[in-house]
Amino acid sequence: MKFTLNWLKEHLDTTADAAAVADALTRIGLEVEEVSNPADVLRPFKIARVLTAAPHPQADKLQVLSVDAGDGALQVVCGAPNARAGLVGIFGAPGTWVPGPDMTLKVAAIRGVESNGMMCSFRELLLGEDHDGIVELPEDAPVGTSYAEWAGLDDPLFDVSVTPNRQDCMGVRGIARDLAAFGLGTLKPLHQVYRMESLAPVAGSDPAPDVRTDDAEGCPAFYAQAVSGLTNGASPKWMADKLKAIGQKPISVLVDITNFVSIDLGRPLHVYDRAKLSGALVARKAKDGEQVLALNGKTYTLDSTMTVIADDASVHDIGGIMGGEHSGVSETTIDVLIECAFFDPDHIALTGQKLALTSDARQRFERGVDPAFLDGGLAIATKLVLDHCGGTASAITRAGQPPVAQRTLAYDPARVLALGGFDVPADRQKAILERLGFGVSDDFTVTIPTWRRDVDGTADLVEEVVRIEGLDKVPSTPLPRAEGVAKPTASPEQRIERKARRAAAARGFAEAVTWSFLSEKEAAPFGGGHWTLANPISEDLKVMRPSLVPGLARAAQRNRDRGEKAVRLFELGRRYLDDGERPTLTVLIAGDAAARDWRTGKARAADAYDAKAEALAVLAAAGAPVDRLQLIGPGRETWHPGRSGQLGLGPKMILATFGELHPEVLNALDVEGPMVAAEIYLDAIPAKRDAGRARPAYAPSALQAVRRDFAFLVAADLQADKLIRAIAGADKQAIAEVALFDVFTGAGVPEGQKSLAIEVVLQPADKSFDEAALKAISDKIVAVAAKQGATLRG
Repeated sequence: MKFTLNWLKEHLDTTADAAAVADALTRIGLEVEEVSNPADVLRPFKIARVLTAAPHPQADKLQVLSVDAGDGALQVVCGAPNARAGLVGIFGAPGTWVPGPDMTLKVAAIRGVESNGMMCSFRELLLGEDHDGIVELPEDAPVGTSYAEWAGLDDPLFDVSVTPNRQDCMGVRGIARDLAAFGLGTLKPLHQVYRMESLAPVAGSDPAPDVRTDDAEGCPAFYAQAVSGLTNGASPKWMADKLKAIGQKPISVLVDITNFVSIDLGRPLHVYDRAKLSGALVARKAKDGEQVLALNGKTYTLDSTMTVIADDASVHDIGGIMGGEHSGVSETTIDVLIECAFFDPDHIALTGQKLALTSDARQRFERGVDPAFLDGGLAIATKLVLDHCGGTASAITRAGQPPVAQRTLAYDPARVLALGGFDVPADRQKAILERLGFGVSDDFTVTIPTWRRDVDGTADLVEEVVRIEGLDKVPSTPLPRAEGVAKPTASPEQRIERKARRAAAARGFAEAVTWSFLSEKEAAPFGGGHWTLANPISEDLKVMRPSLVPGLARAAQRNRDRGEKAVRLFELGRRYLDDGERPTLTVLIAGDAAARDWRTGKARAADAYDAKAEALAVLAAAGAPVDRLQLIGPGRETWHPGRSGQLGLGPKMILATFGELHPEVLNALDVEGPMVAAEIYLDAIPAKRDAGRARPAYAPSALQAVRRDFAFLVAADLQADKLIRAIAGADKQAIAEVALFDVFTGAGVPEGQKSLAIEVVLQPADKSFDEAALKAISDKIVAVAAKQGATLRG
């Protein structure tokens, strides 16, 4: 839901600035996603007067202007055909960023003549499509003043996330009502906002239009009024400016009126060209297989559960969701029918889901618009049409009956203390509820307003009081522990997750929380989605993720797009496979693993070894027996075949996969490589056995360790890990450590082989080793190496 500050102030009498409004919205439970000001980027552009205009000596289509922007004359080269002495326009000085062509102005020579800035067109400032010449302002426009301030563009834009239960806040009017109840100002009477004496229906002399509803469930009420002899042109500037400010493109005054009222009041409308209708206009159930060409240019096949608006010839409207193209208004329209109907929210939601069709109207109808605002909405729409298009109105047809039965609740003000945890005086509660539109009698019988479909119990009334009074006043009070209630405990699985999360954070990774849903395309490289949502938020979030890598990769790419050279992210979540949910911690490194420094002069890109080190560190922190882990082949098809691996306690017990992501996976996710990652499968970590006794205290040997180096010739495809593990088991009492410190494939090494240089640390226990003991251990090492196909290099 988007609106500007000035738009809000048309309904709310307040002096609050954008920061105060944003703070108040957050306090009353309306999440502000963003507050921006389009004028910020245009603030450097000034109003300037062209003093002189002379032909360019080297180009027939260019002129050399002398421009005054309040700081003295500047020379500017300009190619606009309307540039002339005396013109007042918009000037950008050197150093100013121009949003249209996305460039920063600088002093430059154009065909040998120095130019100090630019006289701008509307398109270059993203203020319109006009690019035939530079902007021409009134001659009395104040030179040297910021154009954005002079033109009234300094109007902060709010983007508010409205939860599904707050259907009343799907219009600027509803948000203004909430802020007035909070105390940020006074809500203006609606008829004054629209400059009407009252919200009474507009009287008409023409015959009432022929409409009816044959679908009392899907469309309980269908009101309509016709206007004849009108002219459909461009919208008035104030309306067009409002729509453009929130990102909507003005189309024509008739279409823009319906869009404006929908956003301003949360009341969707539709306008039909009567010349394109045949017979009565009826709200009815669709027939199986009927089709309609909607305003988005797509044809939809309907079924008998859907409500449509049709005439004798065809379907013209998917009721409450989107109009049809055949009966839409155009510049030649002179007679219209204005529809103001009430559609059942459940029917709208089911139809929208079946057709995979969303619209502003659907968003409002499926939440539930005010069923008592049919006459008022129709009166406002008709007045706007008459004011801006002319014509004569007809009488009103009211078909059906909207669900406006009065709903009341017996309310006890003490419930606020019981449920909210703090006391609010009864008279204060009454004032809050009345400001929100509730009726409150002396005995606290509360009448629920027709626009608050979400309120159906006293707990909802408590919520209204608490959020307006201040959620920050709710005390943090622990509940008393009743006898027999167990103290909080963590399961072994939860303890493993906590340790793994702390380890990843301690190693410099930032925790991310990404969607558990993916598109089918993104899931395909990871084996595809095993669980598909019946009612996805969008096609991009249709299947449950089989891996955490796609979400992290996209998050890393967003950071790199914003200039981050090294991104380290981790997420602890669930993978959704065909056999169930699998708890997994995934780390991902994009870009540099080490920044450049004075020793090397360049950064080091992350590689598979970085991913392996992170996997081992997290596994060790989680309690996995890392000393017994084996390197078991490369990762699956998701991973680069030569730069990945799996860590496990055997081929059937894989604890982690690490390495560089396959280039095809990067392409499928539309991210830049290389990226390295590691998936740690937390549910595969074996539980520790309870030995029943404490671990003995560490007692280091007093004798000095002995180090011996061995160089073995092995097959080129032999994994070094296999040889290292074999050597470590040659004499478990004497061998303390085994480490690979060199791999060599140069001169002297036979083709198809490689040389592995291994350091072995021998730790004596009771006495130092003599030569005979060292030789015996060395012979054991050579013997076990030979079983792996290794020969001692001479």
